[in-house]
Amino acid sequence: MKALFVTIPHSGEQVPDETPWLLGLPEELLMCDVDRYVDQLYRPILIDLHIPNVIWPWHRYVVDLNRLADDVDAGSVEGSSNPVGSFTTGLHWSRTTTGKTLMPKPMPEVLHEDLVKKYFLPFHKEVESLCAHLRHSGAKTIFHIDLHSMPSVGTQAHRDPGQRRAEIVISDFHGKSCSSEFKDLVVSAYEKQGFQVAYNWPYIGGRLTQQYGKPDQGHHAIQVELRRDLYMDEQSKKILPAAKELAPRLSEAVRYIYQSISEL
Repeated sequence: MKALFVTIPHSGEQVPDETPWLLGLPEELLMCDVDRYVDQLYRPILIDLHIPNVIWPWHRYVVDLNRLADDVDAGSVEGSSNPVGSFTTGLHWSRTTTGKTLMPKPMPEVLHEDLVKKYFLPFHKEVESLCAHLRHSGAKTIFHIDLHSMPSVGTQAHRDPGQRRAEIVISDFHGKSCSSEFKDLVVSAYEKQGFQVAYNWPYIGGRLTQQYGKPDQGHHAIQVELRRDLYMDEQSKKILPAAKELAPRLSEAVRYIYQSISEL
């Protein structure tokens, strides 16, 4: 038996009281790096096919689930051994990808530990619990799609500053997080829907694909980035009418993957 599940770690917009520096920020700034609307775009097919999923409600600036718990620096957490600037977009974002300041000063270490306990670890426990459930239900092979969105043009914080990106970027940590057959299937699924697809550029896969993608143990993880200008105004962060036409194409891509994994 083979099973498919989905994670959407960065679409959440909730900001807890423990991070007051994020409360009251202008929407354009607070939503600069959020995968806004990705959950809405994919939800119809997840419901239709009953695909298990973990969609997190908390804002990625609080704790970025695609990082490790110690991906912090002295600019975000007091006493960190990592120098200021080494993790500005780490576990706790101190700056946006456009260079705007988010944290006026580093947080106390005790607050860092509290945020990890409340908002970071529960996500991973839910993913691990879901995987255990799938295994217990008889799944010998698990296929895991980690869904994200990306700016249409790379910023100075990215590997491709100023470059126009493909509509979809598929990444598998240089072929280490999943089999080549699963990667080819995912690429083909989006190409069949008319998307321009790039592979491992400018993204190679984040900590989630690195952490969970263990093809030798039957867990194949892949990251899928969707270019934001296809469905939203990147300045105002408002959804566009084009999203109504985009969502069915995304649904059909996922449906194709779902129907084809039995052949892998």
